[in-house]
Formats: sequence, C-alpha cells, structure tokens
Amino acid sequence: MPDSKTYRGGCHCGAVRYEATTDLKQVISCNCSICRKRGLLLTFVGAEQFALLSGQENLVDYQFGRKTIHHLFCSACGVESFARGTAPNGAEMAAINVRCLDDVDIAALTPIPFDGKDL
Repeated sequence: MPDSKTYRGGCHCGAVRYEATTDLKQVISCNCSICRKRGLLLTFVGAEQFALLSGQENLVDYQFGRKTIHHLFCSACGVESFARGTAPNGAEMAAINVRCLDDVDIAALTPIPFDGKDL
C-alpha cells in the first residue's frame, strides 16, 4: 500500500484508542442519516490494518437500517471514532472517523461525496 501511514486516534475523552494504517487518499463524506448528523469523514481499512489499543469495555454498539455496520460509541463521551462492518466482498473492515485521528489536517483533505441516503 503506497504512501500508507499508521495513525493513532480515539474518542474525545481518550478512553478508546486505536491504530489504523491507511493512506487517506479515499476519505468520504457520506450523507446517510447518521453520518450527516454527526459530521463524519470516513476512510475504510481492512481488519488487519486496524488495532484497538484500549477501551473495548467502553464501547456501545448502535445499529440501524440494514444493521450491517456496528457504530461504536464511547460510553463516557459519546464519540464514534470508528465503526466495524463487512465490505461488499465479505471481508471484515473498519470505518475510521478521520476527524478522530491524531495530527491530521482535515482542511488539507478533499473528501469524496458518497450518496448513502438510501442505506
């Protein structure tokens, strides 16, 4: 994976921390009901590119619609710093909230719009 980097990130209070390896070339801005309301910017990584470092016991799972994505919120601060699900090819993946990654200049990114209204 050229230009990939391992980023650290987590929730607002710091209880949930993780590492994700990605290149941030494909950051999407989805307009589904939850992403729109929460202002999420997402990048997707395979399960092998994601490691939860701390906070498993703080995660609360929320699902809606087709119930294929596990939106995981910190029970202390309420931030969804990542979600887990299955890619169309059946592989496990993590959806990383890029806004929750440490040391990422959000203004330098060019999010790709994704029409998720009907998902």
